[in-house]
Amino acid sequence: MKLTVLDISIIVAYLLLMLGIGWVLRKKAARNKESYLMGGKKLPWYLLGMSDASDMFDISGTMWMVALCFVYGMKSIWIPWLWPVFNQVVLMMFLSKWLRRSNANTGAEWLVTRFGTSGAGVRASHQVVVAFALLSCFGFLAYGFVGLGKFIEIFVPWAEVKNYLPFDIAPQYVAHFYGIIFTLFAAFYSILGGMHSIVLGDLIKYLVMTVACIAIAIIAGQHLQQQSLTVPDGWLDPFFSWKLQLDWSRIAPAADVKIAEDGFGLFGFFFMMMLFKGVFASLAGPAPNYDMQKILSASSPKEASKMSGFVSIVLLPVRYSMIIGLTVLGLLYYHTLDLSNGAGGVDFEKVLPAVINRYLPAGILGLVLTGLLGAFMGTFSGTLNAAQAYIVNDIYVKYINPQASVTKVMRMNYGSGLLVVVIGIILGFFAKNVNSVLQWIVGALYGGYIAANMLKWYWWRFNASGFFWGMMSGIIAALIFPYVSDGLPLYNWPWLFLISLAGSLIGTYSAPATDMVVLKAFYKTVNPWGYWKPVQNAVIQEDPGFVPNQRMGRDLFNVVIGIIGQLCLTLLPMYLVLWMKLPLLITVAILLVVILILKRTWWNTLED
Repeated sequence: MKLTVLDISIIVAYLLLMLGIGWVLRKKAARNKESYLMGGKKLPWYLLGMSDASDMFDISGTMWMVALCFVYGMKSIWIPWLWPVFNQVVLMMFLSKWLRRSNANTGAEWLVTRFGTSGAGVRASHQVVVAFALLSCFGFLAYGFVGLGKFIEIFVPWAEVKNYLPFDIAPQYVAHFYGIIFTLFAAFYSILGGMHSIVLGDLIKYLVMTVACIAIAIIAGQHLQQQSLTVPDGWLDPFFSWKLQLDWSRIAPAADVKIAEDGFGLFGFFFMMMLFKGVFASLAGPAPNYDMQKILSASSPKEASKMSGFVSIVLLPVRYSMIIGLTVLGLLYYHTLDLSNGAGGVDFEKVLPAVINRYLPAGILGLVLTGLLGAFMGTFSGTLNAAQAYIVNDIYVKYINPQASVTKVMRMNYGSGLLVVVIGIILGFFAKNVNSVLQWIVGALYGGYIAANMLKWYWWRFNASGFFWGMMSGIIAALIFPYVSDGLPLYNWPWLFLISLAGSLIGTYSAPATDMVVLKAFYKTVNPWGYWKPVQNAVIQEDPGFVPNQRMGRDLFNVVIGIIGQLCLTLLPMYLVLWMKLPLLITVAILLVVILILKRTWWNTLED
């Protein structure tokens, strides 16, 4: 164990600070339900954006992305389109302000503005989105739990710990034990302080992570000046053809095995599937998790747009400074690292912890570990807050005790938080690895989410019955497919999408259209573009001064420009650490052009 007294002191100080934040802010959070779950909708957009970015900077995802960068090189920048990462650009340009205009507290509550408050279809649509929200939150909690335990186990070997404890643990459950310990720290401050403590904790964690990431990038650059990378042809090129064409056989044959296991060999086909899914997923809007909660917590629609735009700016350059830095060190010293998966193979997800455990100096190691632990705690707390919001707001207050006092609501917040933590830990015991959970969430589960949630924005005839059957058919199919298909979950996505789309259309036409009074109120409030002509005519007939949304062309143009800018923010630190001068200059030039364009076409035209 390489941790020094300085490193341990930094980690302990951070954990105590998080506990203190939760304790100090508990009274402010307990004022009412909105203060606890949404920060009173008074938090500045830049703090919410930084908090949202921090929640996306998690241990499990970063371990996975370092493994991708190691194996796929610069081409790895495309693989996070599985989420898809460019959904932040779509949110930034128009969907965040549409969502925030509802003034709702959760995604389920938002449905009231779209479908109304009465009818069997409305009740069913509300219930299914709550079920989906909780299912996805539990999936993300298990995903983080697995990555955290795997990470800690490298730095704190059980052989050096068990002598100080009155019990022993089977080797296969050591990672779970560590996961439980740090999960409880995250649960304490997030359950006590609500959104206020989550945002403040995320700010502190982001500052720590920024220092750590820059330090790693500098250290990697120094090592690279003394040595050269040994990588396959094409590793340094972000562009690709139909086949991946990376040959690791003479350098690290295990990387070829991983490419085959991932199913990314036909990279052109894989990219097309990601893009196809990503476009529809982005147009559907955010899933009901911490990202949506931060948007709904913004003080205005305009600030919600700014918040979503700020996420990419503060997240990508910092995160990819760490990713490329650790990748470079991993490549330079690959044969000195212990990356065994225990079954005779290589686990590339261990590159991150193995490198920082061996090649970072005292103090810097403590900062990096603190930042990554904070990353887990931030993601965990944000997801926990989202799950609490649905349990309290959309189950307890809506169905069980509509007249609940503030005291009872707060007790329910605390109780639901503890319940979610326990369920997340239990599910973590059943997850095989980080990638398996991630692929199921983004490839399978979200396949059942996209069709219904896309149609609700752009088609006036879509109703609550269509939403329910679209969601239900998609979720059921997503749960069944892993047992009937052995392929990559992403490749099953078109079938899931078609099943969900069929459910949406059948459900829609099996029930009457939503009441025109509800549709007119929604259209006037949210003012989306899409096929809303009948509703638009009815609104203009009542209010001739109403101005329909004519920004579709501009919004979609801004999305394309924004995605180019997002790619530049990703490539910038990578080219900088690798000191690829010409690509770096080209990237900076393109980024400046993007900034100038979006200043005129987006920032100057922001509206509430």
